Amino acid sequence: MTRTPRRPDAAEDALRRELYLFALYRTLEASLLALIVFSPFGGLVSEPRDRFLAVTVAIAYLPMALALLLASRRDHSSLAWQACVGVGVDILVAALITHAIPGAAPGVAMMLLFNVGAAALLVPLPLAMATAAAAAAAVVGEYLWNSLAGAPSERPLAEVLMFSVSFFAMATVSNLLGRQMRESHAVADLRTAEAANLNEVNGLIIRRMRIGVLLVDGGGFVRLANEAALMLLGDIDLAVEGKPRNLRDIAPQLATRLHDWRKNDVTSDVPIQLGTEEQVEVLPRFARLLVDGETTLVFLDDTSLVSRRAESLTLAAMGRFSASLAHEIRNPLAAISYATQLLEESNNLDDGDRRLLQIVHQQCMRTNGIVESVLGLARRERAQPENIDLVAFVRRFLDEYLETIPPDLDDIKFSHGIASLPVLVDPRHLQQLLTVLLQNSLRYGRMPGQPARVILRVEKRGDSPVIEVLDRGPGIPDAVVAQLFRPFFTTSEHGTGLGLYIARELSRANGANLEYIAVPAGGACFRLTLPGPDALPPA
Repeated sequence: MTRTPRRPDAAEDALRRELYLFALYRTLEASLLALIVFSPFGGLVSEPRDRFLAVTVAIAYLPMALALLLASRRDHSSLAWQACVGVGVDILVAALITHAIPGAAPGVAMMLLFNVGAAALLVPLPLAMATAAAAAAAVVGEYLWNSLAGAPSERPLAEVLMFSVSFFAMATVSNLLGRQMRESHAVADLRTAEAANLNEVNGLIIRRMRIGVLLVDGGGFVRLANEAALMLLGDIDLAVEGKPRNLRDIAPQLATRLHDWRKNDVTSDVPIQLGTEEQVEVLPRFARLLVDGETTLVFLDDTSLVSRRAESLTLAAMGRFSASLAHEIRNPLAAISYATQLLEESNNLDDGDRRLLQIVHQQCMRTNGIVESVLGLARRERAQPENIDLVAFVRRFLDEYLETIPPDLDDIKFSHGIASLPVLVDPRHLQQLLTVLLQNSLRYGRMPGQPARVILRVEKRGDSPVIEVLDRGPGIPDAVVAQLFRPFFTTSEHGTGLGLYIARELSRANGANLEYIAVPAGGACFRLTLPGPDALPPA
C-alpha cells in the first residue's frame, strides 16, 4: 500500500516563508534608508554627496519593497523569479545609495551581503552565482564610477574586493544550506507519508480484527475501540457530547475485571457477559500500552467463536467418518437394490412377495437418500462469500426452480419491498439453502388435499437483509420446534432429517442465521438473516 503525503509542497511552503521574511527584511532596509535620508539624524551617518539621488532612491525603494512584500504573500509564481527580481532591486539600490551617500557604503555592503545570501537560499546554484556576480559588479562598478568621475572613493580597493569575494562565498554557502533544507524537507515528507501509511494500515488491521480491542486510559475512559469491540458491547456510543465515556458506564463487569487486574496483575479465566440486548460471553485479556503507564489495551475474545470453531472441528471429523461409512454402505446397498429389481421381474411371485420387494426397494431408496445427504454434508466446502443483489438472485432462483416442477399444482409467489438489496454470501450455498427451504414448504406446508401456497419474501430489517419462506400449511407443533435443526430428525417416514440441519450449517458458514418463526394465523415461516455487504467475512 502506498500513500501520497497530505502536504507534498511542504518544502515549497517553507521556502515561501523564507521569501516572505526576506521581503520583510527588505522593507526594514527601505525604512532605514528613508530614515537616514529624511531624518535630521541622518547627518550622524554621513552627509550625502548627491542629495537628489539619495532622495529619489529612498522614495522609490520603499514602495518597491512594500510591493515585493505583498507579492511574496499573494503571488504564487516561481520562487526563483521573485527572489531574482527582489535581489536585483537591492543591488541597484545599493549601488546608487553607495554613490549618493559614501559614508553609508560599508553598512550598505553588509546589508547587501545578507540579501545575496537570502536570495541564494531560494534559487539554483547558477542563479546564486549570477546574483553574487551582479552584486560584486555593482560594488566594483560604483568604485570605478567614482574613480572615473574624479571623486575618489572613501573606501580602499581592498575593502571592495573583500566584499566582492564575500558575495560569492555567502551565495555558495547559502545555496548549499538551501539545498540541504529542501532535501531534509523531502525526507521529512517521505517519512511523514510512510508513518501516515503505516498508521492507516495498523488502524485498518485493528478495525478488521475479529478480537475486540479497547484502549482505556488511566482514568478508565475508553479512548478507542474497533468494530468487533463495538459489536460485543452492543454498538453503543463511546462518547457523549464529544467527551469519552467511562468504562464503568459502558461495561461495569469489564471495568471491575480491569481494576482487579491493575491491582493484582492477575487475569481471570472466567468469561463475563457483555452487550445490551443480546448477551455475549467474553473472555477479557489486558496489556499495558507502556511499561510505566496506566493506559491499557483490552482484548475481548468472544467465547462463542471459540466454541463454534471447536464444533466445526468436531463436525469435520464426524463428516469424514460419515463419508467413509457412507461409501462402505453404498456398495452393498446397490447390490440389494439391483437384486430386488431382478426379483420383481420374476413371474413366480405372488402379491405378498411383490409387496415385500416393494418395501425393500423403497427402504433402499430411502437409505440411498440418507447416504447422498451425508456425502453432500461431508463434501461441503468453506464459504466463498461474494457481494450479490439478493432481490435479483432470488428472482432468478425462483424462475429456474419453477421450471423443474409441474405447472399449476402449487402457488409460489415472490414478494419484495425493495428494488435492490446488496448482501455478502456464497451464491452456491444460498441456492442450496433456498432449495431445502422451498422443498420443505412444498412438502409439509400444505393442508390435506389442497395445493401448497408459499411466499418467498425479501426485505431489510434494520441493517440486515432477510429472506423469509412462508407457507399456509398446518404449522409445526411446539414439541417439534426445538428439534427442527437436529441431524436425522424427521417427522416423515420418507425424509432423511438432514435438510434443515445442512441448511443451518450452510447459513452458519456464511455468517447468517436461520430460524423458525411461528405464524399466528397458521403456517410456518423460516427466516434467513444474512450479513450486509460491509460485514466481516465469516470465520
